[in-house]
Amino acid sequence: LSAVVVAIRNGEAVALTVQSTNGGAELSGLPSGPFDPDGHRTFELALRAFVTEQTRFDLGYVEQLYTFGDKGRDAPLADVGGDGASRVISVGYLALAPGAIDTHFAGSEWRPWSRFFPWEDWRAGRPAAFLAIEPALRAWAAGDAQKLARARLHFALDDAPWNEERVLERFELLYEAGLAPEAARDRGETAPRRTDALAAALGEPMISDHRRILATALSRLRGKLKYRPVVFELMPEEFTLSALQRTVEAIAGVPLHKQNFRRALERAQLVEGLGRLDADTGGRPAELFRFRREILAARPVGGLSLPLLRE
Repeated sequence: LSAVVVAIRNGEAVALTVQSTNGGAELSGLPSGPFDPDGHRTFELALRAFVTEQTRFDLGYVEQLYTFGDKGRDAPLADVGGDGASRVISVGYLALAPGAIDTHFAGSEWRPWSRFFPWEDWRAGRPAAFLAIEPALRAWAAGDAQKLARARLHFALDDAPWNEERVLERFELLYEAGLAPEAARDRGETAPRRTDALAAALGEPMISDHRRILATALSRLRGKLKYRPVVFELMPEEFTLSALQRTVEAIAGVPLHKQNFRRALERAQLVEGLGRLDADTGGRPAELFRFRREILAARPVGGLSLPLLRE
């Protein structure tokens, strides 16, 4: 069982990680642990128990993400005993927390998604990582029309539109192209030499296939923002509308139009003003709001529209 625990810290989307030694190197991984059929009544209860044990962090909102079972996914090979023919299957979970609370547990750390996926944050425009990634992808495509079309589609090359939900497809393309550091490692090959710029643009590797699990979680969460009010699981009980917009932008990785975002909130009737001001905004005091959680039991509730800020 593997957990992608997401929170917002200082305006950035962060994931809870644990440090692990992988082939002699210290790499980040996701909180994970084995399922005991005799000792654990359900997958979710087991997940909550070992995350608390590893990080001293109690999970809130949790949903099952995906089952990962590709052959060799546990590279370098996990020690599962037997004759070596065993395969490690991992059930991934997505968990959302209203705050990145320090765990005070050695080896656990909240780390920004941008450390693992530098190409995913478009809030300030096209990420600098593309300066190194784009020529590397074109070199890999090497005139192959199908490969080039996939690179254009997923990485918005040649003025193709950016789709923020294709996080997993982009990571898997980099893996297939041999650009993701995990690709050579998983094949037992020596990693090719990279320029410092390209190495930084490709992000930090993680143990096993944990970066793929993290990419799957980010894809799921970005898509779910639009049809379920999950963003409020990342918010405190009281918040300003500016703080809510910054949280949505941090997860989606795109800038939003302020007025249109607030109009969409008003139409959806998801929030309610409290008639009190937050003086800790660093500027003019702003009204505090709360999520109208009671409407979840009254009617079907959608997510938030993402009115992009266009230049």
